[in-house]
Amino acid sequence: MVLAVITALFSILVLGKTSGTQDGAYCDTAQNPSCVLSIDPLQNPYPYYFPLESNGETAGLFPMPKCGNVTLEEATIDQLQGAMSDGVLTAVDLLRCYMRRIRQVDDYINSVIELNPDAMDIAVALDAERRAGNVRGRLHGIPFIVKDNIATKDQMETTAGSWMLLGSVVSRDAHVVAKLRRAGALLLGKATLSEWADMRSNNYSEGYSPRGGQARSPYNLTLNPGGSSSGSAAAVAGNVVSFALGTETDGSVINPAERNAIVGFKPTVGLTSRAGVIPESVHQDSVGTFGRTVRDAAYAFDAIYGIDERDNYTLAQEGNTPSGGYLQYLTNRSSLSSATFGIPWNSFWVYADNEQKSTLLSLISLIESAGATIVNETELPNYQKIVSPDGWNWDYGTTRGYPNESEYTVVKVDFYNNIKTYLSELKNTNIRSLEDIVAYNYANDGTEGGNPWPLGIPAFYSGQDGFLASLESKGIMDATYFQALSFCQKSTQEEGIDAALANNGRPLDALLVPPDVGQTYQIAAQAGYPMITLPAGVHSDTGMPFGLALMGTAWSEGSLLRWASAIEDLQFSSGTGHKRTLPNWYGHLERNIPVRNL
Repeated sequence: MVLAVITALFSILVLGKTSGTQDGAYCDTAQNPSCVLSIDPLQNPYPYYFPLESNGETAGLFPMPKCGNVTLEEATIDQLQGAMSDGVLTAVDLLRCYMRRIRQVDDYINSVIELNPDAMDIAVALDAERRAGNVRGRLHGIPFIVKDNIATKDQMETTAGSWMLLGSVVSRDAHVVAKLRRAGALLLGKATLSEWADMRSNNYSEGYSPRGGQARSPYNLTLNPGGSSSGSAAAVAGNVVSFALGTETDGSVINPAERNAIVGFKPTVGLTSRAGVIPESVHQDSVGTFGRTVRDAAYAFDAIYGIDERDNYTLAQEGNTPSGGYLQYLTNRSSLSSATFGIPWNSFWVYADNEQKSTLLSLISLIESAGATIVNETELPNYQKIVSPDGWNWDYGTTRGYPNESEYTVVKVDFYNNIKTYLSELKNTNIRSLEDIVAYNYANDGTEGGNPWPLGIPAFYSGQDGFLASLESKGIMDATYFQALSFCQKSTQEEGIDAALANNGRPLDALLVPPDVGQTYQIAAQAGYPMITLPAGVHSDTGMPFGLALMGTAWSEGSLLRWASAIEDLQFSSGTGHKRTLPNWYGHLERNIPVRNL
């Protein structure tokens, strides 16, 4: 479907007027009607049309042509707005250039599940608004994509990557999509994802869905790209779009962000509306943003947060959000002189590999040299009870013999109930319950992998055991459920992150953690607390990135943005190599499924 839409849009783009690109691909048909192409790309395939194998495993494998006179690769939203304000670039130009980038790289990383057939009409309208003097804001004309579990009331599907919801019709845009449209952002398409946002299986290929296929990180196409917002992160990392939206229940924003060397911002549960988002757990679901810089991720976040009557959890933000929005908190390295950060070493850092520790500690030394105070061993008091020593495990309570202390006990009950509510609002589908979902997967085992491998498909090695566990619960909120909910929230909030931040009467501004250690975002997810991750380095053997993340208490997004933007400014002004770097596209011709979980 994506290739068909790309081909159709591309034929339109070729016949339209564009500001010439550096590689001279198109001519101006308005000035020269007989002209179709200024050069023949079939005779000049390099360096942009096909990857030159001699550039394999380098950033030069997929060089990105200029967009008119604008360097599009790694361009920030501010730079793109400046070019449009100066008349150097239009929204139509920008859309065309990103479409060419999709044609160039997305057969490899598979970040886009579907393109918006209305995108060109939207771009034309936004350009007309700009010419009339109506610029809606910083996102006016900026292309973005959203995860395929976020509803759009247009010609695109909302399927969570499953064939069973193909053709279903949503009632309205998700609240966050409606807000971005009003902000003037240009919805380019939908992103691939782990099917059903990782709920369906407990042993699966991260980033895979039957409808979308396998999303891959441009840093190493053979390894786990992070999930479940895999395509959203990979698209931003590969310079396919400027920013993207993802969703998180437990790590699905932070994990793909840090594994794609971009900024991922997961806000407090209730700060961004979940209305119109295919749900998992009402207690933990949150819509977050991706950008190549903190400012870009913040622009998107500032446009989508707010109270929504269709999600009563958002009512809790009343009195907890700043007048004037969150962009006022963005700052520079000078702010670090007043910062105090904690290092919960035994809680999380001990589980990072040696190369990460070395790189991240060097970065922390740099932060300290900028004036910040670093306090080591600021532990979560009960970390030995709530932090799994064997990696991310959302059923760690049951692993210890206490299902009434398990996050999974809560999530599988919530999913049963929440998905039924979501499906009840859809039109043009017979899928109305988890029972229907499970039955469909069994009936379509060859494509949907209802049974465990080898009966099903290798991408879902354990079949749909997550769905079956939820189905077994029947959505009954019994004593075990409420005990687990209370335990998870209390042990990670006041007895966990809040206690560590209080630091025995010597308060900390944030906790610095290695987000490649999945237990970090797991604890923040159970608490419903915000977290932001910054690119920090790549593994020398695999080329896969890792990050440095900041954890805070509820409603501390302003503070986290302040410190994250200050650290990022330090990274880019100090000359350190411990920051975002371009991908090297390792294994760009390999198509392994499942991807390796390294």
